[in-house]
Amino acid sequence: MADTKVQAERRKGRVRGRIKRAAHGRVRLSVHRSSKHIYVQIIDDTKGATLTAASSLEKPLRESLKTGANIDAAKAIGKLIAERAKERGITDVVFDRGGYIYHGRVKALAEAAREGGLNF
Repeated sequence: MADTKVQAERRKGRVRGRIKRAAHGRVRLSVHRSSKHIYVQIIDDTKGATLTAASSLEKPLRESLKTGANIDAAKAIGKLIAERAKERGITDVVFDRGGYIYHGRVKALAEAAREGGLNF
């Protein structure tokens, strides 16, 4: 069990390192998914601060979605984070998949955020 956790942390570190080198001043769109929910944050690594965030735990989404752990929820979160980023004047981000493969919920969230107006 410890080996799996160590491998996941190493994978996450590799992804995060590549992203920080390629960011060139852009903020980071970080994704975390659990078995029941999906979370996303826009983080400014130079300041070490979260600029905006969204998750499937928010009350309006919990009421409208059947579950927070499917592709429909990921699409809704992607659109929501894009709207919140626009309100703050953020258009260019770098996508941090957090060690998860770019497939399923992570891919759906990214595509919905692109449709919402984020560039990455």
